[in-house]
Amino acid sequence: MSVAELLPHRWAHPATILVATDLNDLNRLMPFALRQAGENGARLILLHVLASTAAFATDAAGLPYYDTAGLLEYADEALMPWCEAAHRQGISCDALVREGVAAQQISAAARQFQADRVLLGTRGRGKLSTLLIGSVAEQVLRSVNLPVITVGPEAHLPVEGNEKHIVLHATTLRETSRPSAALACQVAATLGSNLVLLHVLPPASEYEEQGPASEIDAYTAEELRHLASETGAGCCIEIEPVVVRGNPSIEILAEASERQASLIVLGSTHRSAFENLARDRTVYRVLAHARCPVLTLREALGEETEDRPQSLEVYQ
Repeated sequence: MSVAELLPHRWAHPATILVATDLNDLNRLMPFALRQAGENGARLILLHVLASTAAFATDAAGLPYYDTAGLLEYADEALMPWCEAAHRQGISCDALVREGVAAQQISAAARQFQADRVLLGTRGRGKLSTLLIGSVAEQVLRSVNLPVITVGPEAHLPVEGNEKHIVLHATTLRETSRPSAALACQVAATLGSNLVLLHVLPPASEYEEQGPASEIDAYTAEELRHLASETGAGCCIEIEPVVVRGNPSIEILAEASERQASLIVLGSTHRSAFENLARDRTVYRVLAHARCPVLTLREALGEETEDRPQSLEVYQ
């Protein structure tokens, strides 16, 4: 059985897409959500989570009181126009407002509605991951065992009339990266896109002790061609392997921009918080600054528990 056959079919052809929104990002998220739902015939669930502390307001005397009703009304007024827009396009869409910890409620809603994909927004400011993508997005990426598509502040829909859509998958070439490559291939086939498999090597100066850069380049290129052949079996799409040298996040973003990629796919690894702080946080930089949506597939980790939260990183 191939790696592609091990992946749930619904991940590439979602029947239900959960859109998690803070309401301020609806104008950015919903064009992508409507497009993905239309392409797949999927149902949309729009979820907004009220933080418990956000429900406090003050009366005329300046005394605090719990105003859940007011916040619910505000959220409904923000979500319903988008549900109506979806209905006009023949897309099933429901709005849901819950109260609690955002990441936990998103995970719970994904399970309840059997979502095949989670779509949410990221931020693009600051140097730390929690500022780059937002703490809620980071927690969802660490906890949801589904493809998560993030839409950053620089993302935009593909230009109409662009005949050659590209899906870019950045791979580490580890065995554990095979599922994300297979998913990228399936998604590209669904979209009728070509697939670029990209691997970023460090600058040649960093490999001086391991042998000539030319030999490493040749070996890596062969490994990438093998992955392209293995991944493309049965997908019937064009797959282009590409090896470059440099900073991973810079090269991934540059390659995606140059090719006008409609989607970037990343596989994410699990690291302890201490290890993660000491390394280049490629995945966070790509999520924050990509000009297209980014699909992240988390690697399965049998020993992971809720008491041992994991950090995400790509490119060791």
